[in-house]
Amino acid sequence: MKSLANKLVNKLIRKKLKISFAESCTGGMLSSIITSVSGSSKVFDLGLITYSNKAKMDILKVPKKIISKYGAVSKECCLCMVKNLNKISKTNISVSITGIAGPGGGTKLKPVGLVYIGIKKGNKITIKENLFKSKNRSSIQKFSVITSLKIINKII
Repeated sequence: MKSLANKLVNKLIRKKLKISFAESCTGGMLSSIITSVSGSSKVFDLGLITYSNKAKMDILKVPKKIISKYGAVSKECCLCMVKNLNKISKTNISVSITGIAGPGGGTKLKPVGLVYIGIKKGNKITIKENLFKSKNRSSIQKFSVITSLKIINKII
């Protein structure tokens, strides 16, 4: 995980790009791994942990109707999170993560391990649905961060 973060920070520095995160189920783990890299202050702008639905609505302006209709763990919510994070941060790259880390909280339609990762770079937005097979909370959080780092590294 640390080597992926190093690679990303160095790439961002080289390309003079700024990045921001809105995290839910990862609880700040993505922001933490990035800020553990020396030089990250040149590229890391903002990290929000919008864990509750209220925080998603109040801070990231996710409409209540999106959460009511689709849930906080949905492609629609992830899309709103990344778009509105980008409006707040005005960074080159914005990343949102929302999911079910477990071990409880899952349903048949939304099982434990379901995680959405949204990335906005310029006008292009990518929302990736992931289903991590582990039922272990910290593993799901780590897989979410590793997957995010891999996707961002690929995009930039």
